[in-house]
Amino acid sequence: MVWRVTDSLVDYQEAEAEMEARATAIARGEADELVWLLEHPPLYTAGTSAKTADLVEPERFPVHRTGRGGQYTYHGPGQRIAYVMLDLNRRRPDLRAYVASLEAWLIATLDAYNIRAERREDRVGVWVRRPDKGPTVEDKIAAIGIRVRRWVSLHGISLNVEPDLAHFSGIVPCGVREHGVTSLADLGRIVSLPEVDMALRAAFEPIFGPTRDEAP
Repeated sequence: MVWRVTDSLVDYQEAEAEMEARATAIARGEADELVWLLEHPPLYTAGTSAKTADLVEPERFPVHRTGRGGQYTYHGPGQRIAYVMLDLNRRRPDLRAYVASLEAWLIATLDAYNIRAERREDRVGVWVRRPDKGPTVEDKIAAIGIRVRRWVSLHGISLNVEPDLAHFSGIVPCGVREHGVTSLADLGRIVSLPEVDMALRAAFEPIFGPTRDEAP
């Protein structure tokens, strides 16, 4: 399995096209599985369940319609995106189990920073309790949106490291109005993306298997 990190901002449509091509090659047995870590310029994406009313400020950033599941999400600098292209036929062709594995990966990554993140049965993603805001307040720190074609996964996860949280106000993130969003920086953990990448990789391999750096 190949591990790729792109340091510069990546155009969303270019990333989606490359991801589609790679997933097709994986399904044909012509390419290795890939985990691709990157950042996008500020934009909103609309999943297959997106509702028009949840796009609060349609002119604020570009809006990309995408084939992943879920509703509206924000992507931008300071947020680590991981596109995960795995052949689930070689593993376990079970979507619920795969999503649970992604959640477990994020929870283990955040645990490295002493952040107790949790999954919720009624909402996809990873959540953090905010007793500083109130006894029942929870904020979302990471989102999950996937698509599977021929049992090869596309899209993946986004972890808020140090994005501009005000940018989320142009949408109702993932259709959830009752809760807000947070980040490592918002929780007082000031870390660089390369540091987070190391934590992501360390947490990924026990769950999904060994990785190797992409050849230059």
